[in-house]
Amino acid sequence: MTEILDGRPVAAAIKHELQSTIAAMASPPSLAILQVGTDPSAAWYVRSIKRATEGVGMRFHHVHLPQEVDQRNVIGAVQQLSADATISGIIVQLPLPPNIDANLVIAALDPRKDVDGLHPLNAGRLTQGLPSLLPNTPAGGIELLHYYGLPIAGQQAVVVGRSNVVGKPMALLLLQEQATVTICHSHTPDLPTATRSADLLVVAIGRPAMVTGAMIKPGATVIDFGINERDGKVVGDVEWSSAVEVAGAITPVPGGTGPMTNALLLRNTLAAHLKLQQGE
Repeated sequence: MTEILDGRPVAAAIKHELQSTIAAMASPPSLAILQVGTDPSAAWYVRSIKRATEGVGMRFHHVHLPQEVDQRNVIGAVQQLSADATISGIIVQLPLPPNIDANLVIAALDPRKDVDGLHPLNAGRLTQGLPSLLPNTPAGGIELLHYYGLPIAGQQAVVVGRSNVVGKPMALLLLQEQATVTICHSHTPDLPTATRSADLLVVAIGRPAMVTGAMIKPGATVIDFGINERDGKVVGDVEWSSAVEVAGAITPVPGGTGPMTNALLLRNTLAAHLKLQQGE
């Protein structure tokens, strides 16, 4: 029978631990989110982060800039948050408008407060296998695998997707866990053959139900990072109805990797807060 890798109890346990730790602190961590424009999905995400931070006793700070803001002012806002001693962690809500270079904005962050793990310094440390603030979504996927006791070391892992936010860092984290990793993307010539070779299949491409059960090795573990809307429902990058009949273990959408992302964001914020207090 296929094991369902529900992220909700794992995320709840992490948040409970964080809440207990923060309750004993004289000065709680503070998370700031920088939002540009009025995209409805971005606004929903900001509200969810606000609820999550306040739910564990953290302070929340929201900087909302207009859609027509220029690059200089966005970078200025990031630098101001970075210099603010009352702010422990900062996230920049992506995507930014087309006239704003997201790479320059992320690079303007104080890397010690980069709780999304996207600053070039943190990305470089991840590449070298050094301690760093990890990208929350892939780190949450690894946490799920550990929680459910699923093997990583020695596994043939295939990551479908090569974004800087999920695909690449997930591949690096799997390498650190001693998996043998293949990365697939839009130019991979025979994707089904590649995915069927995977003991551990990770999908993060932003295309609803692209990976079907016929593309999955029987008994494989499937981690679906996709969050897409189809016919008014939230669906993953993996076709659930066919995949659940083949996989040995699989994350549902919603309720799988999504809750883990927020939980790991909060953990990163606490870690950043403690290091800043220690002067690191």
